[in-house]
Amino acid sequence: MQDFDRPLDALYFLPIGGTAMAPLAGLLAELGHHVRGVDATLYPPMSTLLAELGIPVRLGYDPERIPADLDRVVIGNAVPRGNPEVAAVLERGLPHLSQAEAVAHYVLGRGLESLVVAGTHGKTTTSAMLAWTLEHTGADPSSLIGGLPRWNPRGFRLGGGRWLVIEGDEYNAAFFDRGPKFLHYRPHIFVIGPVEFDHADLYPDLEAVLTAFRAGAAQVPRDGTVVVNAWSEGALAAGRGATAPVLTVGEGSGCDLRVTIGAGGPGGGAAALAWRGQRQRLAIPQSGAHNLQNAALAVAAAVAAGADFAAAVGALASFPGVARRMEVVGERTGVTVVDDFAHHPTALAVTIAAARERWPGRRLVVAFEPRSLTAARRDFQGAYLAALGAADLVLVAAPFHADRLAPDAVLDRRSLAAALAARGVPALMPEPGVDAAEALVGALASGDVVLGCSSGDFRGFHQRLLASLGKEAGND
Repeated sequence: MQDFDRPLDALYFLPIGGTAMAPLAGLLAELGHHVRGVDATLYPPMSTLLAELGIPVRLGYDPERIPADLDRVVIGNAVPRGNPEVAAVLERGLPHLSQAEAVAHYVLGRGLESLVVAGTHGKTTTSAMLAWTLEHTGADPSSLIGGLPRWNPRGFRLGGGRWLVIEGDEYNAAFFDRGPKFLHYRPHIFVIGPVEFDHADLYPDLEAVLTAFRAGAAQVPRDGTVVVNAWSEGALAAGRGATAPVLTVGEGSGCDLRVTIGAGGPGGGAAALAWRGQRQRLAIPQSGAHNLQNAALAVAAAVAAGADFAAAVGALASFPGVARRMEVVGERTGVTVVDDFAHHPTALAVTIAAARERWPGRRLVVAFEPRSLTAARRDFQGAYLAALGAADLVLVAAPFHADRLAPDAVLDRRSLAAALAARGVPALMPEPGVDAAEALVGALASGDVVLGCSSGDFRGFHQRLLASLGKEAGND
């Protein structure tokens, strides 16, 4: 890995606790920069990560406490222009850049080539699978993943090889940097996972989303590769027109990497792969057809980066997974409590299907928090009905950002409950301020699997539910 002997900087992360900001803070600290940060609140796993790294974090925004001895402020997309510390940074003329700009300047500026994993769903898992594969096939990559891989609870790695595996988000980088984050990452290999309409607060329609992904694909040089998920019409549309070679991954006979997915079960999934006359059986410990698709994309990207095909496939047989992806939090009174990051309707649907594979024959209870601004909107009302209709019992918490939307734009939980009931799926819709765990616990029975889904901490739902189950049994 080249090192241009860049000077070390004093950096202030504002805020520091997000799934993209905390790993970047850790990576820059490992590179030798002096890193500090601030946030309104912290929760695991990022709070744990920052504590283990010894990175100083102050809770509560206070313009008077912005460090005087800093070189740059790294501003994330979780804070608006009106944040008091952001306002102070701008008023004082302090040097600042977005999280994505910081990656380009401090990480890619060291001479690394980027392998960017993008898509509406599956970015974190596919990035982690790719990093694992390259680590185990001798590439010694660096990586920066917006989640915590179970074999590397830091979410970042500083390797000695040429590649940086990085999760490429299509969301904006900051209030002053409104394009997709991945446009800063100068991809040499660009992986396009499933592409659908999302982020309704930023993109007016699917065509706008496709335009963003096409811009990412257009950045790939002619000696690079665009890897496309051919199961997704959106991904295929996003990859069209790329000047770099396009490598398609899917079930169709015309796909470059052809995948035949088999039946899954409690022990994981398997698929047959065919690549340029070679055939391999892919087996992974994770359930769900979507995870096999993620794994196949990771194999294709690893091969494009120079890995041996058979070795790449074999590496994934022991892939440990990622935190908050169908992660069992605990079991109490015969009820298994599971955490998952799913929040888009499609992600909910495939996660529920995967849970059916992993826990066949058990009653599946889905507790969903519409945490993001997009999830709070009525745009996806029908899609949420279709996804949640595959559960046996549903709880939908009050939308986290309802107060930021017009009343007629907010997800209509009452009509959603009625529509679910018409399909034979009972649904609980606790009022704002009512504890979701307490609202659910009385409806549970031994043998249930509770899948708690949110893009945030769900207000500690999983641990509170386990505690409530203990109280019900008289154990606490």
